[in-house]
Amino acid sequence: MSAVPPPASPASPSFPEGFRSGFACFVGRPNAGKSTLTNAIVGQKIAITSSKPQTTRHVIRGVLSRPDAQLILVDTPGLHRPRTLLGERLNDLVHETWAEVDVIGVCLPASQRIGPGDTYLVREIAELPRRPKLIALATKSDLVSPVRMAEHLVRIQKMEEELGIRWEAMIPVSAVAGDQVDDVTDEIVKLLPEGPPLYPEDALTDESDETRVAELIREAALEGVRDELPHSIAVVIDEMGLREGRPENKPLMDIYASIVVERDSQKGIIIGHKGARLREVGADARAQINALLGMPSYLSLKVKVMKDWQRDPKQLNRLGF
Repeated sequence: MSAVPPPASPASPSFPEGFRSGFACFVGRPNAGKSTLTNAIVGQKIAITSSKPQTTRHVIRGVLSRPDAQLILVDTPGLHRPRTLLGERLNDLVHETWAEVDVIGVCLPASQRIGPGDTYLVREIAELPRRPKLIALATKSDLVSPVRMAEHLVRIQKMEEELGIRWEAMIPVSAVAGDQVDDVTDEIVKLLPEGPPLYPEDALTDESDETRVAELIREAALEGVRDELPHSIAVVIDEMGLREGRPENKPLMDIYASIVVERDSQKGIIIGHKGARLREVGADARAQINALLGMPSYLSLKVKVMKDWQRDPKQLNRLGF
């Protein structure tokens, strides 16, 4: 599935002269603040966030519509050294996305030194046959002093000469504190091509409710797990629909979902002692799902073992990768 869909017929028959529309994505090391910034700009939770690396597994598009522009933000998996077939497929998806977007925001957390991982990422982008416009984002600006931020920006600037690139802008930003998020948006919009809106004005994402519900369950399941387990977790919605026979003003969404893991030992960890862990995951996920759907839900979770699914092409295809 392409990161950037073919241009639709204009979602709005008339749009002002100079209107801009296009695609942007954020890249960076794990926990650089990419998904948090995507959610802050769109103004709603589109991408799940977690302290675990490789949280994002597929391309998620968030849409911001303004009177002067429509920005489509593409949240992608992080580029990493793959150890499974899933990892290889996610990396391919990242490269496809980079080649198709108009702007890439490189997230370089101010709370960390710029290291080989950052240099590798930017070098990969620099070698693209069609290079998008680049902006440097000094994320997590709320965690550092002005002196440290100044040092960080100097180091970012040096990357231009070292890697043969050009930053269109360098912006300190904190998605958590809400500092300069609008400045980042304005800077990206300036770099978009002129053209009609590609999505309806009220669209926030092109993700289905089922996909977003599955992601919220996976986010809840990721919390508190350790080692390799986060990579082994997938979520499948088995059935989802409004409960029949309910009054119109009291709807209830029934959701039956499976948390997929690779080994029996992992199944035990997710379920927990006497099912306590699974109940906790269900309660956490349901609170987020109710907010997303704007109605109460009934959530039934089971845990299923699909042996080594990350390495099995058939299982990956079945799980949508």
